Amino acid sequence: MSSVKPDYVRRLDLRHGRIEMTHGAGGLASAQLIEEIFSRHFTNQWLDEGHDGAVLPSLEKPIAVSCDAHVISPLFFPGGDIGRLAICGTVNDVAMCGAKPLYIAASFILEEGFELSKLDQIVQSMANAAKEANVAIVTGDTKVVEKGHGDGIYISTTGIGEKLTDFPISGRNAQPGDVVIISGSMGDHGTAILSKRENMSFLTEIESDTAPLNGLIKSVLNVTPDVHVLRDPTRGGLAATLNEIAHQSGVGIFLHEEKIPVKPAVAAACEFLGLDPLFVANEGKVIVICRKEESLKVLQAMKSDPHGQEACIIGEVTAENAGFVEMETLLGGRRSVDWLNGEQLPRIC
Repeated sequence: MSSVKPDYVRRLDLRHGRIEMTHGAGGLASAQLIEEIFSRHFTNQWLDEGHDGAVLPSLEKPIAVSCDAHVISPLFFPGGDIGRLAICGTVNDVAMCGAKPLYIAASFILEEGFELSKLDQIVQSMANAAKEANVAIVTGDTKVVEKGHGDGIYISTTGIGEKLTDFPISGRNAQPGDVVIISGSMGDHGTAILSKRENMSFLTEIESDTAPLNGLIKSVLNVTPDVHVLRDPTRGGLAATLNEIAHQSGVGIFLHEEKIPVKPAVAAACEFLGLDPLFVANEGKVIVICRKEESLKVLQAMKSDPHGQEACIIGEVTAENAGFVEMETLLGGRRSVDWLNGEQLPRIC
């Protein structure tokens, strides 16, 4: 994300100004947008070089890379915004590889007419989230599309990190006898998005759980480096993520409904809306699958982190019914927890 410092006639009007097509044309207007918004918030030793890319230090261990695109609606929601989501989502995807996230590249597609005040707020939110996660935004790109050809702003990110453990961590590694642990309550993010989108209010405001989990993951790997599976239950929620793991590993997964934490406000909202919180997205939770004999160490490590204080064991991996997820219900019955054909809630990340 290169920048220059010419003498401009006037600075950007961050209160009343809007994105214009000239901001994406590569001229002085583009340079001004980069200098006064992106470079101002994202400043670091690599970005400040002003190159179109970044030359990064060599890493000693294998490199983990993940990319993501963010098209959420609405852009601002209780507990976060598209900027915080973009950083946390990418940080978490790298961390789920058993790696320490280090660097992020970010690309922006801006719609003509988008308010500069909102862009500045989003970019600042990204910078704050990057600082919280201790990662650097080292390069990026900006494009502008005509009014009516976008939705205000889309953000694409790529994360780079370094492996923390030599053990393989994969959705293919769940083994019979393992236990399934989650770091906290289910369905917070998707329910917060829907309540904001539909202007619904409940007795208690529901906030998104959007948060970087790399610190929590590092704590887990410090005590148990050979964890079998790490996965964040984002789109499709807990149910879709566990079905994917069961399919990849060729195992069955058995859950206990009474042990799965769901906040009362989220449960009430889902009941009112006809949603199942097990299928609702999360953006600050992790599923850990490990050997039973190591589960207490993992739980203690998770509970020591602010984002894992509600961590609990919710099920186990079995050799029965390979590829399927089942659950013991609150009434003592047993039911299948299958895939959905589509999303309960579109555009939630």
